[in-house]
Amino acid sequence: MTILEDARRVAANGPVCDSCLGRCFADRSFGLTNAERGRSLRVAAAIEDDEPFEPADADECWVCEGESQRFDEYAEQVADSLADWHFETYQVGTRTPPLLEENEKLLRESAELPEEAGESFKSEFNREVGKRVGQLTGAEVDFERPDVLALLNVDPERDELTDHTVEVQINSAFVYGRYRKLERDIPQTEWPCRECGGTGKQLAEGGGEESCDHCGGSGYLYDESVEQLTAPPVLGAMDGDEALFHGAGREDVDALMLDTGRPFVIEVKRPRERDVDTDALEAEINEFADGKAEVTDLALATHEMVERVKELDASKTYRMDVEFDADVTSEDLDAAIEELRGTTVEQDTPQRVDHRRADLTRTRTVYDIEGHLEDERHAELEVHGEGGLYVKELVSGDEGRTTPSLAGLLGVGAVVTALDVVAVEGEEEAFDDPEYLKEAI
Repeated sequence: MTILEDARRVAANGPVCDSCLGRCFADRSFGLTNAERGRSLRVAAAIEDDEPFEPADADECWVCEGESQRFDEYAEQVADSLADWHFETYQVGTRTPPLLEENEKLLRESAELPEEAGESFKSEFNREVGKRVGQLTGAEVDFERPDVLALLNVDPERDELTDHTVEVQINSAFVYGRYRKLERDIPQTEWPCRECGGTGKQLAEGGGEESCDHCGGSGYLYDESVEQLTAPPVLGAMDGDEALFHGAGREDVDALMLDTGRPFVIEVKRPRERDVDTDALEAEINEFADGKAEVTDLALATHEMVERVKELDASKTYRMDVEFDADVTSEDLDAAIEELRGTTVEQDTPQRVDHRRADLTRTRTVYDIEGHLEDERHAELEVHGEGGLYVKELVSGDEGRTTPSLAGLLGVGAVVTALDVVAVEGEEEAFDDPEYLKEAI
C-alpha cells in the first residue's frame, strides 16, 4: 500500500489534526515537522482524489485532544518556570496521560499500521516543546546531564497551564580544585560527635537533656574542617541550597596537606548561578579560610569529576617526624630504610581505625623511602607509597599488624609525632582533561 492509502485510513477513523496524522509516518518521510508532514499528505491526497481532505480543528482531534497545538504555550510555561535559574543546558520530558497513549495505540490498530509506526506523541512533544524552550532561553539541549530538566504534565482537560504543569529538576553544579591544609587537627569533612550523634545534647541524670560532655555541646568533635573552610563561599557564589565536599582520599586529622595539595570537588545542589568567576572565588575562599587552609587551580567541572576524584587511588609522599623509645644509630636506620625501600608490606586494618573500617589484610608497596637521624631518639623520614598505605603503621608496626615495619627492623619502639602529606601524585593524568573540566585548569 502507498503512504497516501495509509493516510486515508488514519483519517477515516475520526477527526485527526495534522500533527497526529503526520506522526504516524515520521519514519517514512524526513525533513518536515509532523504537522508539515500531515499537511503535505492531505494536500497530496486531495489532489489525487480531487476532493477536500481537511484536518480536524485544534480541539477536535480525538487522538491528542488538541495538545499538539499547544507547543508554544507549554514552552512559554517552561521558560517562566526556569526564569529564576541560570543554566546553559536543558532537557524537556513529558508525562503523557494514559488516555492519549491509548488513543495512539487505537489509531494505529484501526488504520492497520504497526504499533511502533512513526513516532510517539511523547517523543514529538519533547522535541517540539524543547526546541521552542531553546529559542526562548538561548540554552542548548543536553540529553546526557543537563543543568536543568523540565518535566511536563500534559493534561487535555486543563484549560490553562499552571505552575503544576512543569516540574523542574535543577542538577548540581561542581567546582574542582586542590586544597592545602596548613594547620593540624582539622578533619577534611565535618565530624559529628559519636556520643550525641551530632545533636550536642545528652540525657541528664535527673531526666531531660543537657549539653554533651564529649563535644562540649557543639555536636562536632572538631570545630572546623576543610569542608567548612572552603564550601561556604562556593555555596554563596552559586546561591545553592546545599554544598557537598568530595575529596580524593583524605589525610589524618593531625596531618598537614602541603605542596601541590589534594584534589577535591565541591558540589552545589540546586544552584541559581553557575557561571562564577573561579579566580575571584579562589581568592574569596582563601581569605575565608584565614590561613588554616588554601585552595588552588579552582575551575568549573562536570558531574563526572566527582567519581574521578572519589575513585582516585594516587600514590602519596609523606614527611614524618619519628620518635624512638631507645637509641638508634645512623647505620641501623640506613639499613632498615634500605630494607623497606621498594618492598611490599602486609597491613591489617590499624587499631586506630578498626572501629569504623572492615578488618582486612592489605598489601601495599613502599615505592621509595629516605631518612636521617636528628639525634639518637629522633629521625625525619620521607616515604613515597602506594595509595592506601598506612604510613604511621609502617613506622610503628602497630603491634605486629604491619610487617615489615621500621620498628620491627630496628627492634625498638617507634612512633610518628608529626605527619605531613607533601604530594598526591597522579592527579595530572586523571584530572587535566578538558572533557571533564568546563575551564582549563
